[in-house]
Amino acid sequence: QVQLVESGGGLVQPGGSLRLSCTASGLTFSRYAMGWFRQAPGEEREFVTSISRDGSVIDYADSVKGRFTFSRDNAKSTVYLQMNSLQREDTAVYYCAAGTATYQFTAFYAARDYDHWGQGTQVTVSS
Repeated sequence: QVQLVESGGGLVQPGGSLRLSCTASGLTFSRYAMGWFRQAPGEEREFVTSISRDGSVIDYADSVKGRFTFSRDNAKSTVYLQMNSLQREDTAVYYCAAGTATYQFTAFYAARDYDHWGQGTQVTVSS
């Protein structure tokens, strides 16, 4: 049974930082590209960032580029999302996702390319 468990969400003031983690179990982690998506109230789920199996390819949505850093530790079956300079617009539920990738340098941008999803963690940016 595949599980993705997110942690690290919470309440932070504008300009602050948070670090999200997502630990996978029940799958061969190194065979999966990973991603983060987010969904704000009343909005569609949107792409935030993705990383290839080997970590060599990382892409970001324009809205988070330069502020968020995505990384992975295949030995720990865990990915990390470091979020700096948080803005009110970053408030959302953040979801971790895993997608089967044939090639080690493939990263996915569309939600339909991901096979497994976490339950989500709330990030609230407010003063």
